[in-house]
Amino acid sequence: MKRKKILFVCTGNTCRSPMAEAILRTKIKRNKIRWWDVSSCGIHAEVGGTISVNSKIALQDVGISVENFKPRQLTQKLIESSTIVICMTESQKTMLEACGNVYCIKDMCGYDVPDPYGCNLDAYKVTRDAISRACDIIIKNYITTYKDTE
Repeated sequence: MKRKKILFVCTGNTCRSPMAEAILRTKIKRNKIRWWDVSSCGIHAEVGGTISVNSKIALQDVGISVENFKPRQLTQKLIESSTIVICMTESQKTMLEACGNVYCIKDMCGYDVPDPYGCNLDAYKVTRDAISRACDIIIKNYITTYKDTE
């Protein structure tokens, strides 16, 4: 089976999309789903930076390590090589939807994922939990049911 790719997109690729990447990767591994890869990038990525400290702590609190994460800039090539592109907000989707195969968390779960950037750790935990719920829905409604139309 040809590998499929999910690309999570947020603004800087330091908070939400890296958390989504790490959480979904952990969940698909736990569910022994081997035909999907997960990555993330930012519309205005902080290339050369790192995942935000509070994102890292929020993930560590649930047993997920992101030691080697490096932010990446969104490119047309990344979009084209992805089966599904998932933005954190509807406004990000609007910016990218002409590229095709672009969704947002709200399409899948009914809510945008707010940006916790600059907020306290509790805000990052709320964001992590919202992403975790979204990842469960993505696995149930998209990953396990996705039919290759190629």
